[in-house]
Amino acid sequence: MKDVHRLERTPVPPGKDTVYAAWERFARGEDHVRGVRPEVAISWHRCREQYRVDPHLTAAPVAAAHIDHTLEHDVVFTELGGLAVSLAQEVDNLSAIVTVTDGSGRVLAAWGDQVTLARAADSNLAPRFCWSECAAGTNGMGTALEVHRPILIRGAEHWCQAFHNWVCAGIAVRDVVTRDPIAVLNISCWRTQLPETTGAWLSDAVAATQRMLRRRARDSGVELVAAYTQARGHFGAALAAVDTAGKVVIADDTASVLMGVPASTPAIDPTVRWNPGLPDLIGVARFAGKQAAHNPDWVGSTQIFTHLAEEPTSISIRPVFLSGHLVGSLIAFGASGGEQPPEAEEPAHPRVPPRRLVAMREDRMVLLRLSEVCFAESDGNDVWLSTDEGRLRAASQGLDKLDGELADAGFLRVHRRYVVNLSRVREIERGFKGELSLVMDGRTNKMVPVSRRNAPAVRRALAI
Repeated sequence: MKDVHRLERTPVPPGKDTVYAAWERFARGEDHVRGVRPEVAISWHRCREQYRVDPHLTAAPVAAAHIDHTLEHDVVFTELGGLAVSLAQEVDNLSAIVTVTDGSGRVLAAWGDQVTLARAADSNLAPRFCWSECAAGTNGMGTALEVHRPILIRGAEHWCQAFHNWVCAGIAVRDVVTRDPIAVLNISCWRTQLPETTGAWLSDAVAATQRMLRRRARDSGVELVAAYTQARGHFGAALAAVDTAGKVVIADDTASVLMGVPASTPAIDPTVRWNPGLPDLIGVARFAGKQAAHNPDWVGSTQIFTHLAEEPTSISIRPVFLSGHLVGSLIAFGASGGEQPPEAEEPAHPRVPPRRLVAMREDRMVLLRLSEVCFAESDGNDVWLSTDEGRLRAASQGLDKLDGELADAGFLRVHRRYVVNLSRVREIERGFKGELSLVMDGRTNKMVPVSRRNAPAVRRALAI
């Protein structure tokens, strides 16, 4: 392979017994995990508290029988397959196998020497089995799906004891627009260590695939702008074009005000597209994607909240394709007609709020009782928690995800940037124009703004 150095054996790192001792304590239910890397400790916490994975599981379970993949995903799988064949030759001195999974953790194929492949099969480290964290605990493939960087999992860092003889390194290839994982390229070694540089080595290996995805994402932006320009003459309503993640590529003057984004300013590159901060719009974009994948002529309509009104606004949704691949939708405000998304169904298994939240203080993991959290504030992809222990960075990224986890635990989204613990609201202030602010009970008596669209829910929750 070009520009990739051959990986060599490396000595066993110090602290192996320390990690195993920490694993034993954590698996028994203790929360102290000194001597364990933060990213591993956070993964263990997910496996124990959220996914309820048995640490004594001996083999990965069978994957779902069938999962739909787009044509673009199939292209990625093919590219990674060719790359994996070359990688298997590069690591033939390590008793290693190279695997490719899809975005659900399902192993699509594995390459390596026959002895290691046979040993891996004993743990179902083979095609048709699932290695997501929720299925098989902390491991190179599953943990790469959870984090946005390469991950190296050594020995006792695996959540399941049966996998402690393996060392795994994985990297996820992600959709440039939605940031959802498409696939994982992974190296698994039997009782052989991988160097710290393995993560950078894997990043270099998948760089060409990521560049291809970025080029296609820019092409999708160009197509959305073209579809918007062509449609403006046919729509009498405010119009915007959004990508499959619900981010705005371009909007006219009226739509830009409703969505809180610049007007008539194309955002071709996916890294600079406008985030309107409208959770309903994200749901609409994802629903449109599912429907259009099966019926390219699908047109939908629904209602969403915007930044100006306390009542929802009607919209119509029309998918946009590029070479048969869905790239986004045209959103017409004040318009109707077309299939309406169904009401959200109750989950088959009631959602159980987490007992604790995981936060980071420098390189240490802090486990917080929910009552210790005053509010959460988003800062880009990071979420900061105002707590009795001070201001801490949440281990998980994205305020939407945190909002979903805590919705049934006495927390409420009051603003695009804030989720508050209702039991920690001390005072309510009304502004000159009727706007609300919440004075929180904490060290700083921080005042949290309430957006107009969230004000009715706040009044109901606080009985005011």
